[in-house]
Amino acid sequence: MSVDRSLKIKGALTRHRNVPTRAERIEQLKDEERWSEGDSVLGLPKVAHRKSHAGRKAKAAETKEAATEAAVETETPESEQKEKS
Repeated sequence: MSVDRSLKIKGALTRHRNVPTRAERIEQLKDEERWSEGDSVLGLPKVAHRKSHAGRKAKAAETKEAATEAAVETETPESEQKEKS
């Protein structure tokens, strides 16, 4: 019998949620300076919740660097390669 998806490790369950929790909405309102401590937690204003693509640029940059390093190694003159060996 296999393990249900909801019972797997916590990191595997991290995904984009369309509706933030009340605490997340209050945190975002604080960041936007639209929340003060005396305000009611009921009837909060709407908060834009965008899906972020974090990590994609870093991974793409790493692959670009690896490609340039490989290109530099192949472009070295033959005389330098003979000296290295």
